[in-house]
Amino acid sequence: MVKHIILWTLKDSLTAEDKRSVKAAIKAGLEGLKGQVPGIVDIRVETEGLPSSNADLMLDSTFTDYEALKAYAVHPAHVAVADTQVRPFTAVRSCLDFELQTICK
Repeated sequence: MVKHIILWTLKDSLTAEDKRSVKAAIKAGLEGLKGQVPGIVDIRVETEGLPSSNADLMLDSTFTDYEALKAYAVHPAHVAVADTQVRPFTAVRSCLDFELQTICK
């Protein structure tokens, strides 16, 4: 299995209320992809970090394999969420993809 972890920082121009709304929309949109996109084992978005955090939200997703992750990246349902609910509102994106077996040894 493959993990796909994303950290986002939202744009500074967003108000606190805008950020709450954007986080909720990103969470609903991305978590709603389970069952729509083949190969997703688990997908969740964390929107409430502790004060020590330096990112606004995190995507923690698990895929059956690397091919499923690559297919997810271009799947129309994912692209629609990314293009309408994520990219317009985020300033910084960091990603780490890895095979789960590498952390279980």
